[in-house]
Amino acid sequence: MSLAGLGTKLFRTLAPEAAHTATIRALKTGIGLPKVSPLQWNTSVKLPNAGLQLFNPVGLAAGFDKNAEVFEEMLRFGFGFVECGTVTPRAQPGNPKPRLFRLTEDDAVINRMGFNNEGLRAFTARIRKASKRLSPVGANVGANKDSEDRVADYEAGIEAVYPYAHYITINISSPNTPGLRGLQDKGALAELLERCGTARDKAQADYAQELKDEGRFEEEEDWKPVFLKVAPDLDEAAIRDIIEVVRGPGHWLSGLIISNTTLARPETLKSPHKGETGGLSGTPLFEKSTQVLKEFASEIIGEFDLIGAGGISSGAEAYAKIRAGAHAVQFYSALVYHGPGLVVDINADLAARLKADGFSSVAEAVGADLAVSAG
Repeated sequence: MSLAGLGTKLFRTLAPEAAHTATIRALKTGIGLPKVSPLQWNTSVKLPNAGLQLFNPVGLAAGFDKNAEVFEEMLRFGFGFVECGTVTPRAQPGNPKPRLFRLTEDDAVINRMGFNNEGLRAFTARIRKASKRLSPVGANVGANKDSEDRVADYEAGIEAVYPYAHYITINISSPNTPGLRGLQDKGALAELLERCGTARDKAQADYAQELKDEGRFEEEEDWKPVFLKVAPDLDEAAIRDIIEVVRGPGHWLSGLIISNTTLARPETLKSPHKGETGGLSGTPLFEKSTQVLKEFASEIIGEFDLIGAGGISSGAEAYAKIRAGAHAVQFYSALVYHGPGLVVDINADLAARLKADGFSSVAEAVGADLAVSAG
């Protein structure tokens, strides 16, 4: 069976987490992988602040490749970029099983994985190969559940992955590590960004020295962009506070990823698993996450790069994120139902929609709906 069909009924006969493990193992065999990444869509884009050049704006969100095992394989399906992780300094098993649930009737997933991963040592050993890829590979860093200083965990994560990842994401928005989302509060976020900024500067200095020793340092090109991943469960006051902090004196973030999973449970949910605790992703998250994206974009679209995530399973939804202010998009949950071959369909549909609306590039469409609203 082609690996593009990994989301078919065969894999869904397995329990959700077992199916994911089997998928990773199958990908690592290399059997059935596309020979090359499809690049025929003419949807390349460069993120203006991060400086990342993408063959297309459709990325794989964190959570699928937690341990940086198959990022090369996933790029071959046509993703414009892949984000690995979340990785924590020390390996941890995550929350008790079962912790992953398919809401098939709702095209959705609920997870309470709890940052299960093999830790930074194993992660960095694998992601070293990312520097050889033309398409960006990101590292999503988090904090251990039992950490006494969670900010120190983010500092450690940034310093460890900095030499290898094309970009780094600070994940403070998972709902499955108790208290983690408190780092989005104004005071806590200010401290986090101050300390992580210092860690980034140290990592850059060490990295620059290494490159200088090798005779290949170019100052403007070698800084690694850093993103902040936020939750969709933010009210207007919380959004304003986050914007104020990231805009603060000496701000250094390249952008935000909007958004993570939600704790909300829409009344429209039909699945018998709808009452499970954890973060909800997939189709029911689309409207909520896109609205939060639009609220951020209306204030900071020219100052930060925005990556839209949440509920994407078609070119129409990717296009809606871009028109709402996203420079690029990510998806993951839709792989459960459609397999990695979906990325080809999304890119092809996105290219057709851009052309139909008279846009000659992805960049021209970014924030188009904001301009309409303002008018």
